[in-house]
Amino acid sequence: MTLVPLETALERLLEDARPLSASESVALHEAYGRVLAEPVAALRTQPPFDASAMDGYAIRGADAGVAGNRLSVIGEVAAGGTFPGTVGAGECVRIFTGAPLPAGADTVVIQEDVTVVSPGMVELREPTRAGRNVRGAGLDFVEGDLLIDKGQLLGPSSLSLAASANHPRLCVVKRPLVAIIATGDELRAPGSTLGPGQIISSNAYGVAALARAAGAEVLDLGIAPDSRDAIAALVKKAVAAGADVIVTLGGASVGDHDLVHEVLTGEGMTLDFWKIAMRPGKPLMFGRMGDIRCIGLPGNPVASLVCSQLFLKPLLARLGGRPFRQDMRTARLGARMPANDRRQDYVRARIDELDGELVATPFDLQDSSMLRVLAASGGLIVRAPFAPASDAGEACQVLMLG
Repeated sequence: MTLVPLETALERLLEDARPLSASESVALHEAYGRVLAEPVAALRTQPPFDASAMDGYAIRGADAGVAGNRLSVIGEVAAGGTFPGTVGAGECVRIFTGAPLPAGADTVVIQEDVTVVSPGMVELREPTRAGRNVRGAGLDFVEGDLLIDKGQLLGPSSLSLAASANHPRLCVVKRPLVAIIATGDELRAPGSTLGPGQIISSNAYGVAALARAAGAEVLDLGIAPDSRDAIAALVKKAVAAGADVIVTLGGASVGDHDLVHEVLTGEGMTLDFWKIAMRPGKPLMFGRMGDIRCIGLPGNPVASLVCSQLFLKPLLARLGGRPFRQDMRTARLGARMPANDRRQDYVRARIDELDGELVATPFDLQDSSMLRVLAASGGLIVRAPFAPASDAGEACQVLMLG
């Protein structure tokens, strides 16, 4: 089978991916990092009244412009309270930040600009311009104002804004559900006592973390042995659970025990592509089962994680209506690299900063089973197909790893 160029594979995987139409209402404290499904309008006016912006004295503007002017203190008002009277000529009210401005007053003189002459009398040290230190009603927003557009990713400031507008809940785009199925007779869960020929199943944990980082929910369906019936049973569970994406780990190559393609096809999957021109990750498979997207990841753990970064994360971000862009940066090579073959390479590298520039030094060992090397990598040097040899110090493109 001809190897599909990586760019072509990514285009085909994403070409009809749109944000999921389903939405759900969530409590405000659960809405961080979610995508807004409906616009948010203000349910109230903020501030709802003319409020003091400082601690000081509320006065009439006509009394504020002359240093040495003495004013009678006729009361006090703090945030959460009100002053029942009206401020007249030559009068003031002690006021604190956030308190509503008393009737008759339109200016606040800060306490540092006032001398207390006696318990009931103050003197202005400095003149104050009329209207100073007052937050007018509706300064931030007025009831009915559109505050947050549909499709916005909800962060700390937008959540505080929604709360201030009196929204206890928000309508957000439903997270895409990813069902993960590991396959292989040799796999056992972490913590197991291993028998001859057995290994620990590790891929699902990293893939699940990448999926959650892209805004998805994860359903880990565990390990299926190399049995058509066992794999098919877990695929059926994924479908019944309403999965938007089914991710299989391993079993997508061409060996006698690689049964995933056969099982998925039997369950209704239409294959889009299988095997792409990249390293690590050549045996990547993608197809559709109705509205469900099926991604068959390689069994090698490094290949599985690199393919998830390149294909699964952008797909999930698009389904969830989230912005996504790979963190690509320019760096200098820290060591010479040989010419490349027909596959696009993603070379694990240590990333350092030297004199304001990034330096990417490839690790000597690049075997796709070596998670320790990947975990120590700050990025992946991207080597295009048939790239010529490059000397240390030459520019290169690096996909940064979070």
